Amino acid sequence: MLLEMLKGKIHRARITQCDIDYEGSLEIDIELLEKAGILPYEKILVVNATNGQRLETYAIPGAAGSGTFCLNGAAAHRGSVGDIITIMCFANFTEAEARTFRPRVVVMDEKNQVTAIRLGRETIA
Repeated sequence: MLLEMLKGKIHRARITQCDIDYEGSLEIDIELLEKAGILPYEKILVVNATNGQRLETYAIPGAAGSGTFCLNGAAAHRGSVGDIITIMCFANFTEAEARTFRPRVVVMDEKNQVTAIRLGRETIA
């Protein structure tokens, strides 16, 4: 049996842009994707803390160091610039793997700067 567990998370980022005319996805600064262990084009769950909306889409890499979080296509209807969002990705693990795996969590401030990086609950940066 496989268990679906949190693999990576970017917590409390701010939406910087919305582009209804783009094909779809959420564009995220590539450096932040790497810190969270989220791969380009990986399926993600986005939770909007400002309006309560949730959506599934995929991550596309944005410019390094930009702090970009741009909702594209139909997803742009689920948020506005300045909304606080959390981005999560999940992976399947055996029970033995799940007991020892620790997800990467990147915590953001109001300017989309990293304030902490954790493995599970342990702060590593």
